[in-house]
Amino acid sequence: MTYQPLDEELIMEVSNIFKALSDPTRIRILHLLYHRECSVNEIAEHLSLQQSTVSHQLKYLRQLRLVKYRRKKTMYYYEADDEHVRNLLEQTILHVRHI
Repeated sequence: MTYQPLDEELIMEVSNIFKALSDPTRIRILHLLYHRECSVNEIAEHLSLQQSTVSHQLKYLRQLRLVKYRRKKTMYYYEADDEHVRNLLEQTILHVRHI
């Protein structure tokens, strides 16, 4: 198999995903959302975070297409959007537990 270098745009997108996963708060939010759909208030309550903190982090995760939401009247419910990133996160957790 011949080596094919990655283009710069792809490298930047991959780097942005790893940056998102490098933040402890975002890891906690993603881990919760991989297990269940939640509103901002539910996330804040489960993780003992301020609602503003959760909203800020969800905006960042939405921009990277790592979470998605649905609206029900005035409430927004979030869930994880990408099984690939879930696998990456779960594999990393397993790796750390193995060490």
